[in-house]
Amino acid sequence: MGKQSLGEANYQPDSKSIRKGYERYSVEGFYNKFGNEYKNPHELIIQQIIEVVVKKWQLDLHKVLDLACGSGEVTLTLKKLGATDIDGIDPYTYNAYLKRTGQLAERYTFEEIASGIIGNRYYSLIVCSFALHLVEESRLPFLVYQLSLIANTMVIITPHKRPQLKPEWGWICVDEIVIDRVRTWLFYTP
Repeated sequence: MGKQSLGEANYQPDSKSIRKGYERYSVEGFYNKFGNEYKNPHELIIQQIIEVVVKKWQLDLHKVLDLACGSGEVTLTLKKLGATDIDGIDPYTYNAYLKRTGQLAERYTFEEIASGIIGNRYYSLIVCSFALHLVEESRLPFLVYQLSLIANTMVIITPHKRPQLKPEWGWICVDEIVIDRVRTWLFYTP
């Protein structure tokens, strides 16, 4: 039996097939097509990173936003560490998130968040894992500025050296941890 194509049922992504999926369908198209079954192939490293940074950076888990929550990798790890009030947002993987966490995820897009749709909220922490590097650079300032209005602390986990946030966008990077080539940055609002 040959390899499964990206369109077949029971699709289980790995990092190479996700990149190919982005090329074939676009980022949005990929998640529209496979969001219900999505599971981050880097889940184990994400769990490890969350455990390390929560302890090292003494993160406040009182009220957390799991931004681009995927199938709940961050939420499930934070719950194990004692967090009880976590909101998930993801316009594509909300069914996968519900299935794994038992919680509903809101379906806001980065564009809606950049326009201020959640501007009346406050979080002690925002965690965005494996997603902000996908935002077009021209749209990034508006998005992260809006996030700076609803939280003072943000953790970004990325497989790249991007996104590079600028202080004028509302955030200052105060620390970085790299584990298995995955970068994790701690940002505070000035």
